[in-house]
Amino acid sequence: MRIKICGITKPEQAYSILGMGICTLGFICVPSSPRFVEPSVINKILDNLPREKSYVGVFADSSLKTIIETVEYGKLNAVQLHGQEDPQFCLELKDQLPLLEIIKVFRIKDRHILDTLKTYYECVDTLLLDAYHPQLLGGSGQTINWCELQNFAPPLPWLLAGGLTPKNVTKALTQLNPNGIDLSSGVENSPGDKNIEKIKELLESLTQSSSF
Repeated sequence: MRIKICGITKPEQAYSILGMGICTLGFICVPSSPRFVEPSVINKILDNLPREKSYVGVFADSSLKTIIETVEYGKLNAVQLHGQEDPQFCLELKDQLPLLEIIKVFRIKDRHILDTLKTYYECVDTLLLDAYHPQLLGGSGQTINWCELQNFAPPLPWLLAGGLTPKNVTKALTQLNPNGIDLSSGVENSPGDKNIEKIKELLESLTQSSSF
């Protein structure tokens, strides 16, 4: 089970989380987000971290130029697209950054949006399903209606996000079979300030359910 902790802003918390065996960290590159981190800060955080882990830059409707410059300066090795990026944009990004994992996010308002995902199967590496919120792109704390995803079985890996916490994650995983999970607000004290004890509780819950 892949576990991604998103919204990292503090170097010491990044080190602690990796030390627990979690291999994917997300850094918000959207200036309007309360979890936004400058590329220079990402660079400093990653400078002392093992390169074999996954470090994801999260963007929303940014230009190719901005994404590429941020990735290169921040030393990121994966990109998460959280906006309205179409398949052609994803293909162009993949052409420019062929060695990076491209994750495309879909905010699930209702089950009908699942039909649109098929057009992305050939142009991204991983899907991420998040809860829909009319004002927030992510980190809203709201959950998806898991019942609508019970038959979801795409031909590429997918991550479940949206209001996951140490207390509800095992319930979600009894209903669904994602390749991984993505948490942000569910393991925070406040936006960008991760609660290490909650992350430990998350891992304990997953261990007890044999999901980690």
